[in-house]
Amino acid sequence: MSIFWWVVIITAIAGVGGTGLGGIVGAVLQRDSNKIVSLLLAFASGIMLAVVCFDLIPGAFRPEGADGDMPIALVIFGVAIGYAVIYLLNYIIDKHTNPEVQHIDSNHPHTADALNELIHSDHYSVHASNRKKGSGDLFIAGTVMACAIALHNMPEGMVIGASYAGDSGARINGVGLAVAIVIGLHNIPEGMSVSVPLISGGMKRWKAICVTALSGAPTVIGAMIGYSLGLISPVWLSLSLSFAGGAMLYVVLGELLPAAFLMQKSKAPGVLTLVGMLVGVVLVYV
Repeated sequence: MSIFWWVVIITAIAGVGGTGLGGIVGAVLQRDSNKIVSLLLAFASGIMLAVVCFDLIPGAFRPEGADGDMPIALVIFGVAIGYAVIYLLNYIIDKHTNPEVQHIDSNHPHTADALNELIHSDHYSVHASNRKKGSGDLFIAGTVMACAIALHNMPEGMVIGASYAGDSGARINGVGLAVAIVIGLHNIPEGMSVSVPLISGGMKRWKAICVTALSGAPTVIGAMIGYSLGLISPVWLSLSLSFAGGAMLYVVLGELLPAAFLMQKSKAPGVLTLVGMLVGVVLVYV
């Protein structure tokens, strides 16, 4: 079997399997623990920061097959574009959905303080409640939630795909596998935040679990894009690695870490972030 299909399979396990497992946990417990979710997000964010800073971006400077180092302007451009694209798309979604959620007002933090806000399942719940009263467009709310989830999952998939494309040894168990494991880990609390409001809104548990698992599918699409672009040429590999790094930096620095600290107002998320970064360094260099 080719490396490409191994990347697809591994990413599917991390994306669909991770969110699906979280959906099962959410269906069984029908509640989420902010402390546990906060620590999981902080730990996974720390590992991702290490992978981006010590593997993706350095790999973008020296992509496989290049005669020498890539221009620093090219790498900075890729990182900035990756960050800006995900930021802009999230900003557009937030601008059109936040006014419909009652607790999000001028006194609310300018970022999500709960995981359900990150994927806009709170917005979906509002429309589900309105539908029972004879109003609201549940389909549009569901589409918005799917887009929000895709914006988090596709960059994660690109990180996996680009990591494999930049692996000179084309190893299945290289850095790409370590990244996939981390992404699968942090998809568990994300899956919980998807299934719990769906079940609370009246959806059957098995159906909510299936919908939750499918929400991880964009991770596979991102991996295919990141891996395919990375194989075109060293320049495209550099852009793929830097774009994936920038997109992931926004997800981590702009959303996951702020949510982790707001969900548990203590120093614990900071400690777990440091632990995650140290674990990430080990994964990259061992």
